[in-house]
Amino acid sequence: MPPSPTPFPVRAGLLLLAAGGTALVAVAADAFTRFDWDGDGRVTAAELNLPAAFARYDLDGDGVITRAEYDRAAAPGSTAPAAQAALRRLDRDGDGRISRAEAGDAPWFALADRNGDGVIDAAERSSLQALAARAGRSAEAGLADPGISAAELAGLATDPGLPRPGELGIGRQVPDVTFTDLAGRSHRLSDWRGTTGVVVAVTSATCPVSKRYLPSLAALEPELRAQGIGLVLVNPFASEARGEIRAQLADHAFTAPYVHEAERALTGALGARSTTEVFLLDAARTLVYRGALDDQYDLVRNLPAPRQPHLRRAVAALLRGEPPSVTATTAPGCDLNAAPAAAAAAPLAVTYHRDVARILQQHCVSCHQPDGVAPFALDSLAAVRDRARVISRVVEERSMPPWFAAPPPPGTPSPWAHDRSLPERDRADLLAWLTSADRPEGDPRDAPLPRRAPTGWTIGQPDLVVPLSRAYAIPAGGVMPYQFDVVTTTLTEDRWVTAYEILPSARDVVHHVLVNVHAPGRPVRDHEEGATGYWAVYVPGNGAHTYPEGFARRLPAGARVSFQIHYTPSGRAVRERLQLGLVFAKAPPRYEVRTLPIPDRDLRIPPGAAHHVETASRRLPHDLPLLSLMAHLHVRGKSFRFELLPPEGAPEVLLDLPQYDFNWQLRYELRQPRLLLRGSTVRVTAVFDNSPANPANPDPTRTVRWGPQTSDEMLIGYLEYFVPVAPRDPPAGG
Repeated sequence: MPPSPTPFPVRAGLLLLAAGGTALVAVAADAFTRFDWDGDGRVTAAELNLPAAFARYDLDGDGVITRAEYDRAAAPGSTAPAAQAALRRLDRDGDGRISRAEAGDAPWFALADRNGDGVIDAAERSSLQALAARAGRSAEAGLADPGISAAELAGLATDPGLPRPGELGIGRQVPDVTFTDLAGRSHRLSDWRGTTGVVVAVTSATCPVSKRYLPSLAALEPELRAQGIGLVLVNPFASEARGEIRAQLADHAFTAPYVHEAERALTGALGARSTTEVFLLDAARTLVYRGALDDQYDLVRNLPAPRQPHLRRAVAALLRGEPPSVTATTAPGCDLNAAPAAAAAAPLAVTYHRDVARILQQHCVSCHQPDGVAPFALDSLAAVRDRARVISRVVEERSMPPWFAAPPPPGTPSPWAHDRSLPERDRADLLAWLTSADRPEGDPRDAPLPRRAPTGWTIGQPDLVVPLSRAYAIPAGGVMPYQFDVVTTTLTEDRWVTAYEILPSARDVVHHVLVNVHAPGRPVRDHEEGATGYWAVYVPGNGAHTYPEGFARRLPAGARVSFQIHYTPSGRAVRERLQLGLVFAKAPPRYEVRTLPIPDRDLRIPPGAAHHVETASRRLPHDLPLLSLMAHLHVRGKSFRFELLPPEGAPEVLLDLPQYDFNWQLRYELRQPRLLLRGSTVRVTAVFDNSPANPANPDPTRTVRWGPQTSDEMLIGYLEYFVPVAPRDPPAGG
């Protein structure tokens, strides 16, 4: 079984500092090619980023190490004296031992100091030599051929483009419908005949994009008033609570009428399609513009400020007496139901109470419930009917329920535990009901028993709760940089953790969280993604995990816990302080769970590239029992694939994510752990879309490289695996 992987800088340091020459000689034959990342037959200072080690092998001092130079420097007569000299230089006081201070707190020190007494003595030099040998054998292989054709992934890009204005009513008169606002006052669109015009903005108390746009609409109202243009807010969801709507309005200084529709008279007359759609009508009720307010927000995009102020440009054109240059765009909110067909279809055999409620309860309601992680509940007939259009769309395109692994071949069972994809029979019945004319209710007596929504911890009361060191102030809008928080635990002995849960205090502003655990004396640094694995992870709907019996993660005594948090403003300023809950094992486990990253830190995605391929790979020096896989890219990520390249035979796909979604960075757990054989290589391949057609792209004009923010990019494939717990290892139980 594999030991814990040794990070690259640690391995290089061990190769330099091994106490005997035999370890270096044993690995020299293949270590050169493993440091030669680009395979050009030369090792540069960037590839071996350790000045002392580089100088040791660059015999002619020309800034590159050739294979001949490496072989000469690694020869038996050359290696041992150099390594021994390096140890003598570290032993500054000449006492025959190396202290942590003398080693400069190097990462390899704790690995060599087997008894933990703070010094490396003569007896521990053999351990240092063994670590050096292991470091050389486990060095990563160079980058491999991506192996994905453009034709294979050509159909994955979605370019919604601009709708055709003539098909959306641009230039036509909107009927003079009557509607009533929350205060009980009646209005007609003709009430604004004596003004320059009116803007009708569709909104919602629950749609996340609508909530983000409320501050923008509040700021827009006085601006429109000064230009002689009215504003009407309309909520087309009869199922939304008026108390929630009034509370939301109280946060903003609106004076405009707010219409909460039951019959959809106003939005039906406009043909509204989305909760963030805005309509600009002139004084004669001619539709001048419809679409997005601007391009600041959508389901994945949060820009600091709009780049395309669509509505303001249309208003400026109206004031000039000119048609806008852009008269229609798509709007990024939640889809609305279309007007019902004139001719009713025959009633369906599928009914809400008997069939649909159960399908939703099984696959959707765990998130779509009051105070759940989803933006709205789907636990009533009224709510489901209100959102039939958006539900049918996401079910049809298979983006909900969130599950992005490519389906197995027909007739083959899914290899994944907790597969969230919708079974074909459920999918067919749900779509048939959603797209029917009457959406039959059926007999209420056939309804399933209600499920009680979990409150608080879903893993039970934790044995230890680790909160963030402080609460973070999340603004109402814009972009918030990633936050990095470190908390020191007070445990006096090691513990084994069998379950964890990351519980936000404000779910709608927490996009994802990566947690790592650091033993005492180990450095804790921000922006180390890819250098280490993760210890725990949170994405909406996937913030808790319980390991199988006999498996656990180690939590060392006195450990520090680091949190990297991606906050996304939701339209209302809040303070957020999430917590990590831990459940301890009652007895030592058989296996310790660990995570191994495969990163590509040398990303370079050209401007405008719609299909840019990057790869990274890692050779396995030992058999590795695989538990799960997880991919990490940012908003330009288009697809991701894990492949296994065995020592003999053809490559095999371990996990294919043909449509990567930044919002749902799921952990794909195998039903049966898989043994990856020694000598195999795991290759990860990602495709990026840095083109203007990518609606989430922050800036298609820049060359994108590795970086921590969403506007940068990453490529990391995580392998979760396990190792046996040695008899000397078990800490105290819970």
